[in-house]
Amino acid sequence: MQVEVGVRAVLFDYGRTLVTFDYPAQELAGVVEGFRPAIEAATGRPAPPASEILEKVLLPLEALIENPDEDEVGYLAIYTNAWRRFGLDLPASLTYEILDAEQLVWDQAARPEPEGVEILAWLGTRGIKRAICSNAPFPAEMMLRQVRTNGLAGMVDAVIFSSQIGRRKPAPEAYRAALEAVGAGADSALFVGDRFREDYEGPRSVGMRAVICTAHAAEPPPHGTATIVSLRELRGLL
Repeated sequence: MQVEVGVRAVLFDYGRTLVTFDYPAQELAGVVEGFRPAIEAATGRPAPPASEILEKVLLPLEALIENPDEDEVGYLAIYTNAWRRFGLDLPASLTYEILDAEQLVWDQAARPEPEGVEILAWLGTRGIKRAICSNAPFPAEMMLRQVRTNGLAGMVDAVIFSSQIGRRKPAPEAYRAALEAVGAGADSALFVGDRFREDYEGPRSVGMRAVICTAHAAEPPPHGTATIVSLRELRGLL
């Protein structure tokens, strides 16, 4: 892929692009185990085993991360209802506390990709604006804490998660919010991500250039898609 000169901003997807992660099942089970006394106090009956809560409440919610709808969901309400369907009608304050503790585990599980850290620093030295533009249904305050925790917030000029704006990629509002945040036009910006629909077709539909980084992509993009195998290759494109 050849990107002509004049790129003023590079927008990045988050998961499987700037960060990698393994599902922290043991750590999440530990969180749930720690809340079992509070769950028992709130419901007045013995709490189910942590492993059962993990399997029946938390794991099914992972499907929301890949939600194809362009309207973002109200994750806290869905999270609350998942506990209720399991037979545990918890106070709102306790539900939020459990979710927050769960997300603290994810704060540690989301590991910045070394090549991503390198390229963000390199872009900064060249005066090119950098932004995260990613789908994430979880409460915005928790996602923003995560990028502060892993250090990426200090390496970009803007962070836009779908939970902040209520719209998910490939909705054009997601890309436009990130472009506005860094003060760049679509014609002077490049989008980098790992998914064809959200990170290639979507950005191109609003006038951006785009490239798929295949290093951690869950599936290969269609033939003819502009790709790189490493974020380091961006140096040769700009």
